[in-house]
Amino acid sequence: MGKVYERIEGRLREFVERQHVFFVATAPLAADGHVNVSPRGVAGTFAVLDDRTFAWLDGTGSGSETIAHLRENGRITVMFCAFEGAPNIVRFHGTGRVVTRYDDEYAALASRFVDLPGARAVVVVDVERVSDSCGFGVPLMAYEGERDLIEPFFERKGEAGSRAYRRRKNRTSIDGLPAFDADPAEDAEPAQPTEAGAAR
Repeated sequence: MGKVYERIEGRLREFVERQHVFFVATAPLAADGHVNVSPRGVAGTFAVLDDRTFAWLDGTGSGSETIAHLRENGRITVMFCAFEGAPNIVRFHGTGRVVTRYDDEYAALASRFVDLPGARAVVVVDVERVSDSCGFGVPLMAYEGERDLIEPFFERKGEAGSRAYRRRKNRTSIDGLPAFDADPAEDAEPAQPTEAGAAR
């Protein structure tokens, strides 16, 4: 049976901090807007900041749905699943905010995580509801390792190339909402439509 907790602590905190991947769900306010679910899981890029706050270092992706939705309404659910060991699912419901790499608060927050090439923001979630459930339907799967792809990709692009990539791919959501439009605009390239199935 599921249970609701007052805060992120004890075995619940230990569980989420052990996981290699988590899932983020957001949605626009419009009834015909696209609901988005994205995986997050680069090692060293997420952390429990305190017993009511969760955050992750957000890498540049081929889309920007999560950022767009948080800018519009802040609603977010974060889900962790046990793929090894005892079955368990933990959910954080809350309100998220985006601290971009150009914001004053960014350096202090980013220092809590690994140095990720192409990082565009830290997403901070004020957790309003903490719950777990059985997870009996989640399959057992073994962790094999990290994919060595994101870091080399953005290392090759460098800072200027990463900005240009975000200007092309991250300015708006697939519904046209403002997303990551904070990069300097000089020599800006036109934004390209985001594919619905692309990384967020």
